[in-house]
Amino acid sequence: MQIGPYRIDPPLVLAPMAGVTDKPFRLLCKRMGAGLAVSEMTHSDPRLWRSAKSLQRMDHAGEPAPVSVQIAGSDPRLLAAAARYNVEHGAQIIDINMGCPAKKVCNVWAGSALLQDEALVARILAAVVAAVPVPVTLKIRTGWDRAHRNAPAIARIAEDAGIAALAVHGRTRADKYAGEAEYATIAEVKSRVRIPVLANGDITTPQQARAVLAATGADALMIGRGAQGRPWIFRQIARYLADGTLLPEPDAAAVGAILCAHLRALHDFYGEQAGVCIARKHLGWYVADRAEHGAFRQVINAATDAAAQLRLTRDYFARLAQGDARAA
Repeated sequence: MQIGPYRIDPPLVLAPMAGVTDKPFRLLCKRMGAGLAVSEMTHSDPRLWRSAKSLQRMDHAGEPAPVSVQIAGSDPRLLAAAARYNVEHGAQIIDINMGCPAKKVCNVWAGSALLQDEALVARILAAVVAAVPVPVTLKIRTGWDRAHRNAPAIARIAEDAGIAALAVHGRTRADKYAGEAEYATIAEVKSRVRIPVLANGDITTPQQARAVLAATGADALMIGRGAQGRPWIFRQIARYLADGTLLPEPDAAAVGAILCAHLRALHDFYGEQAGVCIARKHLGWYVADRAEHGAFRQVINAATDAAAQLRLTRDYFARLAQGDARAA
C-alpha cells in the first residue's frame, strides 16, 4: 500500500489508541512486523501542546519512517495549525481522528461525532490537506449509528479533499466496541473510492485477517486491540498472507523476553514511577489468556519500582518456560 511517497510493507498498521500507542509500543510493533504505527491522538488545542503528556506524544526521535501522528478536534483552523505544528516536530503523515467513540471526545464535537456533519468534515479535511506538505489520512467509523451508516459518503468527501488513505472501523459510534465488526460497509467504501482503504475491527488472528481482506477488498489492515499484549500478531499475519504459513505463538521464554524489553522501554521513556504504573496494563494484556493471570496481576500490581516489576515478570515467565520444557 502506498501513502504519498511511503510504501507501507507489509500493509499492516497499528491503530492509534489513546493511552496505548505510545512511542515504546509503536517501536515494538514495528520491530514485530507492523508496516506503520500511528501515534496516540494529539489535541488540536494549542494550549495543550506544551504539556508533559503532549511533549511525550510528540517525541519521535529514533522512530523509523514514516512517522504518523493523529490529531483530534473539530475546528478546521485549529486542526490545520496542529497539523503544521506536528509536521514541524517530526510527523511525516498526519492522521485525522473521526473514529473515536469516547463520550468525552464526542461531547466536544470531535472524533466520530463529526460524522454527523458532512459539511464540517469537508471543511476540516480541506483545511488540513492544504496546511501541510505531507500526506493526510483519515480514520472513521461506519457512521454515527446503524440508521446512519454514512461512511461511503464521507469516503467520497475524503477523496475529493485529497486524503491519501482512509481507515474504516467496522462499527458505528453508537456500537462503541460492542458486538462484532461488520465489513459490508467497508467493502462499499472500497468500491466507491480510488484511494487506499484500510479495514479495521476485530482482526485478532491471521485467518481473520485473510477473511477481512477477502470480504472488504481493502488495501491494508489496521489492528488495534488485537495487538494489545500480542505485538507479534503483525509478523504472524504478514507470514500467513504471504505464503499461508501459520507461525506458532511464541513460547513463554520468548514472551518473557519481549515483555521485559517492553517494560524497560516504558521505564526509560516515562521515568521509573510513571513507567511502572503505565506498564501494569500491558502486563495484564500479555497474560490475559493464561489461567494464572489473576494471581500474577495481583503480585505485579504490588510492585512499586522498576527493578521489582522486572524481576517479578522475569521470574514468572521463567517458571512458565520451565513448565513448557517439562511438558515437551
